[in-house]
Amino acid sequence: MRTARHLLAALAVMATASLTACGGDKASPSTAAGTGAAKGSIVLYNAQHEEVGKAWADAFTAKTGIKVEIRNGSDFELANQIVVEGAASPADVFITENSPAMALVSSKDLFASVDAATKAQVPAQYSSSKGDWVGVAARSTVFVYNSSQLTDDRLPKSIMDLAKPEWKDRFGISPSGADFQAIVSAVYAVQGDAAATAWLQGIKDNAKIYRGNGTIMKAANSGEVPGGVIYHYYWYGDQADGGANSSNTKLEFFGGKDAGAFLSVSGGGVLKSSKHAAEAQRFLAYMTSPEGQKLLADSNALEYTVGTGVPANPKLKPLAELDIPAVDLNTLNGPKVIENMQQVGLL
Repeated sequence: MRTARHLLAALAVMATASLTACGGDKASPSTAAGTGAAKGSIVLYNAQHEEVGKAWADAFTAKTGIKVEIRNGSDFELANQIVVEGAASPADVFITENSPAMALVSSKDLFASVDAATKAQVPAQYSSSKGDWVGVAARSTVFVYNSSQLTDDRLPKSIMDLAKPEWKDRFGISPSGADFQAIVSAVYAVQGDAAATAWLQGIKDNAKIYRGNGTIMKAANSGEVPGGVIYHYYWYGDQADGGANSSNTKLEFFGGKDAGAFLSVSGGGVLKSSKHAAEAQRFLAYMTSPEGQKLLADSNALEYTVGTGVPANPKLKPLAELDIPAVDLNTLNGPKVIENMQQVGLL
């Protein structure tokens, strides 16, 4: 993921200024003692970019007076912690970068139902089919490529093509990250188990392994590798910062509802065990509201907004132009994907 300096340096400032005018590797989660937040406050388990979670929390507190205690961690680190904690979890709200961690918590029936008014703020395709969590942001899968090494007519037409022999050692992936694991989960959802497992073996045979989307982009930019599978906002963020690590590259958005056109949704949900459910539901409602989504759109996070009627940052390719596959986000099976990746030797 991008660094704090490149992510949201201005976001908290914008949130504070707006409210005054009106009246994307994580640290380990906190293990502070206590059963939860004090009255009038909530505990947020934040697996989103730390700056995104903080900006939403700060703006919500300024608007409502409800304090938000943030405990940062990664998607599955916090999801698994919630599963272990069960009804004793001090968390009130959980937000992620990718959908599979939300699906894991949902599969254990640990989320409360989302308030109807909040669900209405986000199109159903960007939320849980069970109605127990909603999308708060999204990121598109893309193929970043060195434009001097690959011409448009030589690009992969589908993410499935990358398992073919002609792509050996010609693209990079970051298999240890939750981002690529979410993309793999989409391939399973779109293609089915047999085709996806065969593809995964081909990816293992062909791909060059890197750690982090930004590292893949840098490698493509330098010509170390012709291309790589990443999320869109790494490229847009670097371009906004002057393009030092992306000036020699372009992005290919897979079309035709290909698995490679997967839009990974960052989710938010309220825990059934929350001792401050009303306040927690208000926070979820705020993040998905026009105000909360505009805060994201106006930032330099460069993630897609998912709230109805709130367009994303204009620097991005419009969400409506992305030909994404239909995927039931709540069926994405993270543990199964990790097991399959281990079996082929990618993890």
